Amino acid sequence: MSDYQKIIPIANKIIKKYDLCYYCLGRLFSKQLHLSSNKLLGKKLKKNNNLTQKCYICKNLFDNLNHFLKLMLDASSNYLYTSFSVGTMIKPSIIDRDDYIRSQYKLKGIDSIKTDITKELGRSFSRKTKKIIDHLDPEITFTLNLKDELCQLRSKSITFSGRYVKTLRGLPQKQKSCDNCFGKGCRTCNFHGISEFESVEGIISKFLFEKIGGTTAKFTWIGGEDKSSLVLGTGRPFFVKILNPLKRNLKLSNVYSNSLKINHLKLVYTSPKKPLKFNSSINVKISTESKINSKNLKKLKDLPNNPIVVYDNTGKRLEKKIFNIKYKKNSNNVFTLMIKAEGGLPIKRFVSGDDVSPGISKILDIPCVCQEFDFFNIEV
Repeated sequence: MSDYQKIIPIANKIIKKYDLCYYCLGRLFSKQLHLSSNKLLGKKLKKNNNLTQKCYICKNLFDNLNHFLKLMLDASSNYLYTSFSVGTMIKPSIIDRDDYIRSQYKLKGIDSIKTDITKELGRSFSRKTKKIIDHLDPEITFTLNLKDELCQLRSKSITFSGRYVKTLRGLPQKQKSCDNCFGKGCRTCNFHGISEFESVEGIISKFLFEKIGGTTAKFTWIGGEDKSSLVLGTGRPFFVKILNPLKRNLKLSNVYSNSLKINHLKLVYTSPKKPLKFNSSINVKISTESKINSKNLKKLKDLPNNPIVVYDNTGKRLEKKIFNIKYKKNSNNVFTLMIKAEGGLPIKRFVSGDDVSPGISKILDIPCVCQEFDFFNIEV
């Protein structure tokens, strides 16, 4: 007896008691028969039994899938992508009726109705758009709520790396969050989390939003600088993740504004999971309360020989290294310090000696103030 002949008595029992659509009836046996079309098998099993009323399990939901396909097409019309996946939410009562039939007739190892609806929508969308179904790493993901007839779309984030050169004082590195949502993203800030674009973060974000769309930009900075600091030379490296982008390919080029130049912008797989180690070459302009003694400045030459101990707010002790040092006396009360130091050395506190040991003030034994500090090279 063939597998098909074995299932006919069970199928007939089900048909006598329950009115099922071709999709739901076929699904109960298609895996056992290694068939791909539930609908064709359902038609074959029902023969002359045409549908007279609503399917007991799905209430003819399969006949309405074109409506949800249109929701998917509308939601994705502005997106550029090659792969997608679909997730669905259906009424619990449909799942309960499906489970009841499978349990009553001891039908095992078959797709649930939710799985079948999801597969059917995926196949239809793929045929219509020529896009690839990818369950592991899709570029866009649809979540369809079939109960409330809603379609949500989430686009996979993309990450860029680059370096910025800052040639104007007064431009902060980070942008203040939106006052309304505190950075989460809302209608007031167009879901960006920031409402102004007056910083390094803002200028880079605005450029990327204009080029590829997206909601929020999440930055990973390799160190930071003061609002009044310049960043020269090869610039400061950064990573930025754009959430929910519309496009995935950007014709990458250097970006210029009045005060900022972005170099080496490129797509990368991900942002660093751990803080990257880096070294910075910094020029520090320092003023002193009393007249500088040139011989006294020579004490600074010992700085590379010992670690600089930095205490944070909790009293935790960190050690930072200075690799080399030069200095130049500008006037009786001002000198410039040129150092190459391990990333994360707090320059202003290092000069004043505030929870940093040894500090410049302590070494020279006169109160010192950092007037400004500029970065000339940052090596990762």
